[in-house]
Amino acid sequence: MPVARIPVIRHRAIEVDGVRLFYRESVPSDAGGNAPTILLLHGFPSSSHQYRRLMDALGSHYRLIAPDYPAFGHSDAPTSAAAGGQFTYSFDRLADLMEGFVDALKIERFMLYIFDFGAPVGLRLAARRPELIAGLIVQNGNAYHEGLSEAAQSFIALKPEDVDAGDRIEQLLTLEMTRAQYEGGTGDPERIAPDGWTMDQHFLDLPEHRQPQYDLFFDYKSNLARYAEWQAWLRRDRPPTLITWGKNDPFFTEPGARAYLRDVPEAELHLFETGHFALEEFLHEIAPLIADFVDRTW
Repeated sequence: MPVARIPVIRHRAIEVDGVRLFYRESVPSDAGGNAPTILLLHGFPSSSHQYRRLMDALGSHYRLIAPDYPAFGHSDAPTSAAAGGQFTYSFDRLADLMEGFVDALKIERFMLYIFDFGAPVGLRLAARRPELIAGLIVQNGNAYHEGLSEAAQSFIALKPEDVDAGDRIEQLLTLEMTRAQYEGGTGDPERIAPDGWTMDQHFLDLPEHRQPQYDLFFDYKSNLARYAEWQAWLRRDRPPTLITWGKNDPFFTEPGARAYLRDVPEAELHLFETGHFALEEFLHEIAPLIADFVDRTW
């Protein structure tokens, strides 16, 4: 039986604006250095680790690059300004660092894969530097008000001065909730490897990672104020767009997936009977869709 080509995955780090950022990068075996590049931006509560299987599936043919944000995964976690440090954890700041990351690696054009937190980070970058974006791959990455469930809206409305804010955030940072984000809404929980949620919880429990999560939760409402800007970019530039969405996501609902079609009518939409981390259950269906999309539109 022939063995499928297994890509080389390199694990590297680079300093951007004084912050050491860890990243994973596949080394294509058959493109002579001209393989399409896909930038994979992770969500909460995860890291570049969430893309490990996708990189194994596609990394022989494409250059896949997956960085960890500060205070996620293996990247540095500068002390938050809220804890007396010098670093401000906000979605603007994460976008600044991802822009610096792309420039440091001299990536001139790429397919942008956005998921969860990766949507507000990546869409900020796209609006600032549209010339970088060869296409957009959206997986449960929201940019529309109708895509926010009631639970998501309630959480986004939290303010630091709310008496229950700390308790609600701490509940979200528990192992039980981390596991639920992976298994909730799935058709077959046995297809969800425990590696993802146990790895995520390991990093969430690091003391230096705790305050940054609070900071980003309280800053999430800044993303809603930018929705109109991102939608305007989509209407203006009409990037080739592929949408793969777990329709049982308790945070980012199916109407948020369909809303992209208002601004990019040519977008390709695929809905899956699964939850937030659609790749965990439907990698075998989603990876070929990505490969076909990139081959046609790069």
